[in-house]
Amino acid sequence: MSHLVFSLAGEGRGHAVRVRTLLERLKHEHRITVFAPDQAFEFLSPLYPRAKDRVQIERIPGLRFHYTNSRMDVSRSIWEGLKYAVVTMPSIVKKIRSFIDREQPDLAIIDFEPALSRAAFKSGLPTMILDHQHVLRACDFSMLPRDLQWHASSMSWAVWAFYAPAERTLASSFYTPPLKPEFSFVKQVGPLLRREVTERRTSREGFVLSYLRPQTPAATLDVLKSLPCQVKVYGLGEQPSQGNLVFSPIHETRFLDDLASCRAVISAAGNQLCGEALYLGKPMLTLPESQHFEQRINAWFLREMGAGDTCELESFSTKKLLQFWEQLPEFEQAAERYRGKNDGTPSVLAEIDDMLRKHAPAVRLPDPQWPNRNLATAKTPAKPQLST
Repeated sequence: MSHLVFSLAGEGRGHAVRVRTLLERLKHEHRITVFAPDQAFEFLSPLYPRAKDRVQIERIPGLRFHYTNSRMDVSRSIWEGLKYAVVTMPSIVKKIRSFIDREQPDLAIIDFEPALSRAAFKSGLPTMILDHQHVLRACDFSMLPRDLQWHASSMSWAVWAFYAPAERTLASSFYTPPLKPEFSFVKQVGPLLRREVTERRTSREGFVLSYLRPQTPAATLDVLKSLPCQVKVYGLGEQPSQGNLVFSPIHETRFLDDLASCRAVISAAGNQLCGEALYLGKPMLTLPESQHFEQRINAWFLREMGAGDTCELESFSTKKLLQFWEQLPEFEQAAERYRGKNDGTPSVLAEIDDMLRKHAPAVRLPDPQWPNRNLATAKTPAKPQLST
């Protein structure tokens, strides 16, 4: 039995669902420790009671997005991120490194979380990066609108700064733009889908599923009321119905039942939910926040695939919603082409197995010459370049 150690970002549903997909496949053969911040800890810890599973969930501080007046505050998010890197992260790295030295795990698997990456590197622990964010760093986005090209190039700095060097890098995404030549070592895989998704029978009932962030403006709900059907809203907690809007607390089984049987999905443009919806053949109207550039890029690709449309959350209107509703039959036809396809889980499990075979028993050779890099001391990459 090998001992695997995971860490993941604490914001958003996608990171936690991606890691849980692997935990469910790996927990019967391996001992697993997961370092999880914030929302990820709250999602995972009830699923793995200490006395029941070989999976142990440990809470750590993490980075998070910050909001002002229900809008993402990019400046504050960056500032708080720098404070985390300088003030908070060094002590987390020290604690995780002590854990590694004491427990001697065999492999680290990291989904956009910086502390384990540094601790694993300093301890010589073999490491796999598995995230969606590496598409921003590794892929050629010359087909994007120029503003999104610039933002993708800018965000690649953050992806670079998040990680120490790793032996293997996997980028999980529902779309696969070509890799830049210098990133040919990155392996592209589809979204990681749970058996609860891949084995679900689909139907097309008359309601729409909407998954919204808690910070969603109230005006968004007013727009959704203009649909001529029931809208099942997740993400805002349980509350009394408002006209055609029915609010449900997050319950994974009920959510997946509704995802498999809805007619369409209206939500943010997170990679994981987009991948699940496409696998189930569901068209989407994505509502990325204007300052959430990663999701705006996801939304652009989904629209290019023909499986839906997009509108920035702040510009969402009844006119845009009813336009999507009128075009829904053609979006349904396009989404059907992706049903049952592009599950990246088998490829990722094969990569994990390959690394465990290679490092069994694990050999750890720390490199003392690699610096204690953090967001405050990291070398700045070249300025973002636009394609011509």
